[in-house]
Amino acid sequence: MAIVLTAFERSPDGGRGLARDTRVRWALEEVVQPYDVRLVSFQDMKAPAHLALHPFGQIPTYEEGDLVLFETGAIVLHIAEHHPGLLPEDANARAHAIAWMFAALNTVEPPILEFSTAKLFEKDRPWSAERLPLVVDRVRDRLRPLVAHLGEAEWLDGAFSAGDLLMVSVLLRLKTSGLLDEFPNLAAYVRRGEARPAYMRAFAAQLAVNTRAVPGT
Repeated sequence: MAIVLTAFERSPDGGRGLARDTRVRWALEEVVQPYDVRLVSFQDMKAPAHLALHPFGQIPTYEEGDLVLFETGAIVLHIAEHHPGLLPEDANARAHAIAWMFAALNTVEPPILEFSTAKLFEKDRPWSAERLPLVVDRVRDRLRPLVAHLGEAEWLDGAFSAGDLLMVSVLLRLKTSGLLDEFPNLAAYVRRGEARPAYMRAFAAQLAVNTRAVPGT
């Protein structure tokens, strides 16, 4: 059964790999599974056909036969559970990898998203100058325990796993902010993730969509 993802017709990040379909592309590349992509516009995302796939009108969605999934964490977990390469065989190690998936999305990503929102959409608000340092401190508060856990290790818990895939994807949102430079082992960790051939293929695929010529423009 062919796997079909939905992705932005034109991503807000311009193809820098921050759109969430990149995480799913990366997972599929890691487990060497082919997939097709159906591009959707912002208007399409709120249309009934797409809302039937994703009730919140976002991307990506994942279709495989009769199965339809939304939410990148759920999609990556499904891929990891059904194809070798992203979860350890040992039951305890597997549980640890899944715990890191949840940590990436539930503990580390929320303050990073708040930081991104503050920088992009709230910078002209009169209270922005006072609020932004508080938001940045909340990001640092999440990164410090991660730094301590990672130490000098290559990956979070032994071999590369879906937990690392999602954690690196989340941390990439800080790449241009300078915050990662405060934590050299995290910066190196992100670079290791970006250097994986599967990530590079996923990034290139998303970039190609966003740099292609559009008829009539």
